[in-house]
Amino acid sequence: MATELDVPTGRPAAIPTPAPGDPRLAQLSLNQATTKNWTLAEAADGCARAGIPAIGLWREHVAEVGVPRAAKLVADAGLRVSSLCRGGFLTAADHAGQRAALDDNRRALDDAAALGTDTLVMVVGGLPEGSRDLAGARRRVADRIADLAPHAGAAGVRLALEPLHPMYCADRAVLSTLDQALELAAPFPAAAVGVVVDAFHVWWDPRLLPSIAAASDRIASFQVCDWVLPLPSDALLARGMMGDGFIDFRVLREAVEAAGYRGDTEVEIFNADIWAAPGAEVIATVARRYVTEVLPQPS
Repeated sequence: MATELDVPTGRPAAIPTPAPGDPRLAQLSLNQATTKNWTLAEAADGCARAGIPAIGLWREHVAEVGVPRAAKLVADAGLRVSSLCRGGFLTAADHAGQRAALDDNRRALDDAAALGTDTLVMVVGGLPEGSRDLAGARRRVADRIADLAPHAGAAGVRLALEPLHPMYCADRAVLSTLDQALELAAPFPAAAVGVVVDAFHVWWDPRLLPSIAAASDRIASFQVCDWVLPLPSDALLARGMMGDGFIDFRVLREAVEAAGYRGDTEVEIFNADIWAAPGAEVIATVARRYVTEVLPQPS
């Protein structure tokens, strides 16, 4: 058998790729962003062939086939949907922009329910064009969450607030720490508003471990990918395969589990080199690195 190579480094794999049915993969989910160039049908088939039991869907891929067809593709592949990404972008200062955001997020909540997931990942949005009013943008996020929470509760889908690394504050998310996300979520039932713990975005935070402990049943999603250097010119593509960078994933996994989280671990990687690699090789590396970098190791 040929030596397996990890994507994108080309290094020999540390372990053989786990076979379908391997119990170590039971809580692994492939977020569609990791295999961006695959259609939903290709991603579902790839997960089924690799024995990855769950998939995190993106709305643009779902829109290509429609919600009913997307739900059938996933179900026929024997997969569960760990989350739908993304809702959010709630910082518009004008009435028309606010109304459009609310309409879009209500549709996203309904779509998530139809797809069989209870988690809508929320990237809350950055500063409106020409604005420097960060405090105002954050207030509007809080107001829009209040507007959406009743619909979320009725749909049985949580608004999962995702804090992003501060380098994305201006254009993508004025929410930067888990503490901020928990403060926004606190006025609402945990079943309606939760939080995302994305290792890439929060690993640097000196308050992270106590914040995870405080999050408890509000943790709606746990996502992993690595922080690698040097950062590319497009900071959106700065994520790496687990084990290629600086994050201690086992510490974070242990923390979310201690807080009560029992859901899937989504691997979500934005990386041009990974997107250019064959999808089957990418998810084989994902499975191996999940086992070697995220799961507990034999003593």
